[in-house]
Amino acid sequence: MNEGDQAVHFIYLLGVLVLVFSAFMVRRVPIAQGLKMFVGWVLIFGAAFIIFTLKDEFMALGNRVILETRGGVVQHEAPGEVRVRQAPDGHFWVTAEVNGEPTRFLIDSGATTTSISTDTARRAGIEPSRGPGAMVQTANGMVVVQRGRAESIEVGPIERRDVGVHISDAFGDMNVIGMNFLSTLTSWSVEGRTLVMRTGLVEGVRSEKPVN
Repeated sequence: MNEGDQAVHFIYLLGVLVLVFSAFMVRRVPIAQGLKMFVGWVLIFGAAFIIFTLKDEFMALGNRVILETRGGVVQHEAPGEVRVRQAPDGHFWVTAEVNGEPTRFLIDSGATTTSISTDTARRAGIEPSRGPGAMVQTANGMVVVQRGRAESIEVGPIERRDVGVHISDAFGDMNVIGMNFLSTLTSWSVEGRTLVMRTGLVEGVRSEKPVN
């Protein structure tokens, strides 16, 4: 919340307190009782003002709690290193960016190619290739996919450019980071309940080589 919004809320709450105080005066409430009631209202409106002022911070904290309970929390331990906590379902989920568009992914070493839903492709501005689709084997059987290329995929500080992807309606809302991304890393491994991805590049954030 910016300073202008804070000022508006402060003025609004101050006006309400003035109205409350005026009501006490009109009703001629005993001073002691009136002070107690007025202090109570001050505390209530003070709490409301703090909530309005810090609502963005509260929302960010809430989102972080949700991510931690679902897994997929990215921790940047060092340049070129990403740690992802295992989710309760036993998988590793991460919010990456596809062409700058935040997207939730399952990290799956069993998937040969990074795959995205049709909706994700549309939001990220990825055009599927023209012509007949290809048949690929997935955990749910054979599906028809279109090929495309993401200008960039970023997982924390690790970015890969010109990444080949499969696009299909059959994926529903599921997006998967596959081996064509993972194989570009210096190493990746599971340490306890944490997936660790590392790249040997200094600052480890870019790869200009196409990722097929």
